[in-house]
Amino acid sequence: MMNRLQEIKQSIYDTVSAIIFWMVLIFSIAFGIAMQDAEAAEVSDVIAGDISCYNSNSTQIYWITDAICYASSLYQVDPLLVTAVMETESHFSFGTFYTTSSAGAIGLMQLMPGTAAAIGVDPYDPLGNIVGGTAYLRNMLDDFSGYGEYAVTNAVAAYNAGPAAVTAYGGCPPYSETQNYVIRVSDAYNRLLTSYYSQ
Repeated sequence: MMNRLQEIKQSIYDTVSAIIFWMVLIFSIAFGIAMQDAEAAEVSDVIAGDISCYNSNSTQIYWITDAICYASSLYQVDPLLVTAVMETESHFSFGTFYTTSSAGAIGLMQLMPGTAAAIGVDPYDPLGNIVGGTAYLRNMLDDFSGYGEYAVTNAVAAYNAGPAAVTAYGGCPPYSETQNYVIRVSDAYNRLLTSYYSQ
């Protein structure tokens, strides 16, 4: 009889322990998701705020914000870096889909037709343009990841001048356009970071 009572107590203890374990696990997962959502909301607020400095169309602001968050998540690129590149490239203007740059670049991420074709996106499709530009930036970050503290600088320079130029010079090439481009992206990124951490 005593053994049976101990078995019942042990069974109740095991059941309660299991319930507590699963409650803690579910709470932890829910808390983690909530924290990710909170962080994503903060990042998206920073991005939307930056876009609104150049583009007053609220529909476009939130569409571009969502597209940046989607593409950066897809390719594991810092969304603030994608935003800084896009700001420097196009100032978030949809007008860039109707007129190409002097070099022939297209859209919000100013994709060259050859680059877009190599990645497999339509540069005239707004989402394809952002996804393609982010994928290309991811490629540059990977290609120049071995450059130590200058890895991101060289990746950004390669986004502008092409990876062959960066490889040939062993770093940011001595082109005034590319050097100014890197500085502008860096300034935009640092401003975005400051905005993010000051929330």
